[in-house]
Amino acid sequence: MNKVELLMPAGNIEKLKYAVKYGADAVYLGVVDFSLRAMRKGEIITLENLKSAIDLAHQLGAKAYMTLNIFAFNSDIKHLEQCMDIIKDANPDAILVSDFGILRLLRKYMPDTDIHVSTQTNILNYECVKFWRDMGATRVVLARELSIPEITEIKKQVPDMEIECFIHGSQCVSFSGRCLLSDYFTNGERKANSGNCSQPCRWSYKLVEETHPGQYYEINQDERGSHILSPKDLCLVKYLKDMINAGVDSLKVEGRTKSLYYVSAVAKTYRAAIDEILKNPDADMEKYFIELQKVGNRGYTTGFALGENKSDSYSYDISKGLAGADFLFEFHGMKKYSDVVFESDSSDNLYFVKIKNKIYINDEVEIITPKEQFVTKVVEIINENGESLDLANTNADVYLKLGREPVEFDVALARTVGVKEHVC
Repeated sequence: MNKVELLMPAGNIEKLKYAVKYGADAVYLGVVDFSLRAMRKGEIITLENLKSAIDLAHQLGAKAYMTLNIFAFNSDIKHLEQCMDIIKDANPDAILVSDFGILRLLRKYMPDTDIHVSTQTNILNYECVKFWRDMGATRVVLARELSIPEITEIKKQVPDMEIECFIHGSQCVSFSGRCLLSDYFTNGERKANSGNCSQPCRWSYKLVEETHPGQYYEINQDERGSHILSPKDLCLVKYLKDMINAGVDSLKVEGRTKSLYYVSAVAKTYRAAIDEILKNPDADMEKYFIELQKVGNRGYTTGFALGENKSDSYSYDISKGLAGADFLFEFHGMKKYSDVVFESDSSDNLYFVKIKNKIYINDEVEIITPKEQFVTKVVEIINENGESLDLANTNADVYLKLGREPVEFDVALARTVGVKEHVC
């Protein structure tokens, strides 16, 4: 089997670092003005720090692809042209586009940079791939509506083009993400194709008959209403062998707005799964599917990959992703007891952590790092004043002593043990 790229989202600088540390070969990132995802949390990637973000990816041994995949108006083109020197200096490994005008600008100002063509261009056949090849693109992101046999045929017909496909993450109800629902429901204030979708496909809907205003009816028997437009999340971990055999060069995970825990845990799982498949093509992927249930999801589906998209591919009863495990805390550093002036002679390590969900003394927790995964106990909780606690509440900064210590504590994360039951 040929080596395949694991491509992870980098919603901010911190997520970029964790995505690569946890196994990504490449990351995709964007700046607010020209990207289809508007970031709001963490150290957001902007034109000012774009170069340092891409440099960080390179220092960590990964590629960085920049997304310029909005559908551009005249004002966007003018703004982009003013920013071309900054983008050129940042030196991304490739730039992802949807718009012909943006493609033309890139050919003018950055003729040596690889061009990747977004899934938003609805690439469904090999003649379309040939068109983009002839336009100078080096890679296409195929439409998610394609089956694995159709992907195989495209690669067979155009072997000199790199093929990128989504294998995991949230799915848009509209064809290849070309959605106007958000624009309509927000009177144009939240445009999906400008990176600010309000996700109306995740809303709960009821039925009203126009001659009976104010009388709302359930569309199905569900006290919460009906999420009739909300697809389940894509998960193709069990079909990695088929995707690789189809000739897919890059396996892409959706989620630039997802949490640090999500990006890390998903990257870790797919990295391990891909590596095992490359060594043993007949390896059982069930254990990795179980691992992916521990991150937020609306239930999983194979989408169109198997040549079908059944009614059970939609999540009718939930709109927000539910995780099979709770993210408990993130490590921020390590100190000795003596360094924090605690009344103890112990030389054991204390970990300074940010609590994400409350924990108690003696709780069992699962620690994950890029190379480790183990269950241990919370032995001691100490606040910043040196006082011992029985519990640490959400958003608290505390010191923890653990029964077993992670080697790569600087990027370690903790979650609850096992998989909680919910829609999967």
